[in-house]
Amino acid sequence: MTQWTNDAAIRRWGAMPRAVLETMEHDGDFAKRHLVNPVLLRMLGDVRGRRVLDAGCGNGYLSRMLAERGAQVVGVEPGRSLFDFAVEKETAQPRGIRYVQADLCQLPDLGRFDAVVASMVLPAIPDWAPAMRACVAALSPGGLFVFTVNHPCFEQLWPSWREHGEYRTRRYLAEYEIEGPHGVDFHRPLSAYLNELTSLGCRLREIAEPGLDPTVADAGPEGIDAYVHLPNFLVVAAERA
Repeated sequence: MTQWTNDAAIRRWGAMPRAVLETMEHDGDFAKRHLVNPVLLRMLGDVRGRRVLDAGCGNGYLSRMLAERGAQVVGVEPGRSLFDFAVEKETAQPRGIRYVQADLCQLPDLGRFDAVVASMVLPAIPDWAPAMRACVAALSPGGLFVFTVNHPCFEQLWPSWREHGEYRTRRYLAEYEIEGPHGVDFHRPLSAYLNELTSLGCRLREIAEPGLDPTVADAGPEGIDAYVHLPNFLVVAAERA
């Protein structure tokens, strides 16, 4: 059982350096650009005129992409440096995005949304289930909830592939911490996310395990060809009953 609290995790992620945030300003990092974003945006479909909550919006790149596609976006982010960066970009180039600094587990009443997106957020929250409940509660009936996580079966794919030329793991069922350069993620079995989702009365619409285009891998960093063969991300779309 982790000793991390939500507040401690928020402080850690919220200290991310500005230089790092700037490298991810437009569409995230390499993996988000080529694997996560295309699937997530396809699942959301036409967002013109729809209210969309970007839950755990980070530096706001996805909020900006959605607003440019015509969505009415509210972005929620608890981490200080991430929130400040998102607000700064909205101030410099207004897109009609409202940013709120709040813990997803203590989400204020922001009205109801046609869609809620939580991209690469749930694995970063120690006490994550209340955050998923808050996301679903924010949806209008029939609204769409799309979330992305590191694929629980292949979280250490890239470093394992670079070291061994294949994927290796020794544990899966227990929760454990995955230390990163700017924060900590938490491994949980796939069943934890899906069982919580169904307990909230959501109807599963689609699960995607995106693979990388081999031609893109050829131009990417060392070892990225692992993403051609195994999925490092899981994208889930569900409807609120």
